[in-house]
Amino acid sequence: MSRDVVITGLGAVSGLGVGARALWDGLVAGRTGLGPLKRIDASGFRSRLGAEVNDFSAKDFVPKSYRKAVKVMARDIELAVGAAKLAVEDAGLITRAALPEGGDGRTTYPSDRMGCHIGAGLIAAETDELTSGLVTARNEAGLFELTRWGTGDGGGGGMNNLQPLWLLKYLPNMLACHVTILHGAEGPSNTITCSEASGLLSLGESLRVIQRDAADLCFSGGAESKINLMGLLRVDLMGRLAATGETTDPTEFIRPYDPAATGGLAGEAGGIVVLEEEAKARARGARVYARVSGFGAAQSPARPDGPVRGAEVQGMFESSGEGLADAARRALEDAQIGPERIDAIVPHAAGVPTVDGAEADALRAVFGARLREIPLITLSPAVGECWAGAGALQVAAGAMAIAERTLPARRHGGRPADDLQAGPAPSRRAELKHVLVCTSALGGQNAAIVLTAAS
Repeated sequence: MSRDVVITGLGAVSGLGVGARALWDGLVAGRTGLGPLKRIDASGFRSRLGAEVNDFSAKDFVPKSYRKAVKVMARDIELAVGAAKLAVEDAGLITRAALPEGGDGRTTYPSDRMGCHIGAGLIAAETDELTSGLVTARNEAGLFELTRWGTGDGGGGGMNNLQPLWLLKYLPNMLACHVTILHGAEGPSNTITCSEASGLLSLGESLRVIQRDAADLCFSGGAESKINLMGLLRVDLMGRLAATGETTDPTEFIRPYDPAATGGLAGEAGGIVVLEEEAKARARGARVYARVSGFGAAQSPARPDGPVRGAEVQGMFESSGEGLADAARRALEDAQIGPERIDAIVPHAAGVPTVDGAEADALRAVFGARLREIPLITLSPAVGECWAGAGALQVAAGAMAIAERTLPARRHGGRPADDLQAGPAPSRRAELKHVLVCTSALGGQNAAIVLTAAS
């Protein structure tokens, strides 16, 4: 028998601040975390604005005995670790991380009944760390030479000048690895690397794990930061970012569903949600934000003539939005409701015209003429494009909207399509029974989740 699953803990680290409450309060107030990039020197880039997480250190979110491990955490891992600790605290859980040295004490759940599924992106090596090794592999002309980098016969061994555990900072599965070690989650665990869809796909996997009684609780979500030289360059070459030049005011950028938009802005975020089997959550007196009542996933087939370079890479996958529409329909079917029951939608809303166009087509296919009546909750104008870190933030916003009976404010610097409620709007009270959260991804993956108010 399938078991009901609810959300009892929200952990968020984003450009709006540290904590799900900071995210929610910022959205309700209509604030933005976007501004000039400061963590890196972006003066050589076309896009120089983004949403950075300030006043954050992973050392503040791990036990004293674990702080040495922070040295082998890339920024993405740190964001996931911080978000997981915040989610644990929000859910009122006692995990291994809270036990005294030696592990004496009782946790809320046995280790083998806790799972962990966290989405991750392509983690970029820290420039200073990598170049400190590369600089020792130059030849007499001052150029990099592979033999001087390698350790084989005749090799110079430049790679040995990287720190011994260098690779452990950049493996995508290390996000879930550290979270499971810290909190003693020894049940089913997995890492999903499907770019923007990673977070929602991870929540879908956690949902199924609990439903089939393989775990009672799961940490789920994702984290990613492209606020680094290599990451920013990659997404700019994909044509995903707006050229901001010397502009310091972000309000004119990130205009979801506006055909005249010039692209998005990079953000960094970690979002972890605690999912629990409902009966056990209520038995321990946990606060329930919402029930996860439906999940769907689908793949958009690649176009055989799809371009692969420059700004046109935005249109690499079908423009009809068929895959996202399929995912949304499956989520609704799984929740045993029709599209007429959805009270709000939390979409990707990237601000990239080709991506938004496909998403809008998908929503039109699912909701028809009623789409113009459904309010959208858009996060990107506040926290930027957060890739693998976005899905759990979307779910957190949807769950908070249900629990707080409030639609947050919307920011928009342009003019969206007339049949989409994506333009600027103040926050307002609203009774929300069902909320659809959905996203597509550059690789053609699509995911959708239905959140339902818990009675």
